[in-house]
Amino acid sequence: MTDDLAWDLLDSHTAYSCPGFDVINETVRLPDGTETDFDYVEESESVVILPFTADGDVVVIEEWREPVKRVNYGLPAGGLEPEDGNLTAAAERELVEETGYEAGTVEHLTSVEQANGISDMVFHYFVAHDCTPTAEQDLDHNESISVETADFDDLLAAAREDDLRDGRAALAVLYYHAFEK
Repeated sequence: MTDDLAWDLLDSHTAYSCPGFDVINETVRLPDGTETDFDYVEESESVVILPFTADGDVVVIEEWREPVKRVNYGLPAGGLEPEDGNLTAAAERELVEETGYEAGTVEHLTSVEQANGISDMVFHYFVAHDCTPTAEQDLDHNESISVETADFDDLLAAAREDDLRDGRAALAVLYYHAFEK
């Protein structure tokens, strides 16, 4: 990587703020000397969990997604919270909150900047094994989630056939299949 591609930050402020994310407006100088504005979404880091039961099924969720106006088939995920001691603790917490399942083991898979042209969001992916239902869901006020299990190969086929539309879930399934399975 070369520094001659870097932009110089001249000014920055929050243009819009709401629960979950902010829109940041920056004035920058491009490498050719041009000054321009650049907006992006600022969002806290998040965890995404690919949770397997002891029988090898995957704990999946169905959740309403307002931007696309439909129920989305996906995986438990959520933002880091101040009380999380580390990323693994955040993954364990989110799994329990969204599904009521507790993991026997949790391992980090990868971290990605899924849309770094428009956002600073980072997703940390985890695989959880030996997940068992131990609690009730503890959903946030704006979450509508149902929980079920699915066969991993069916999820892989859904990703292959464009039926697994949630990008976070598709990446977790494909990454696990390619590098971990």
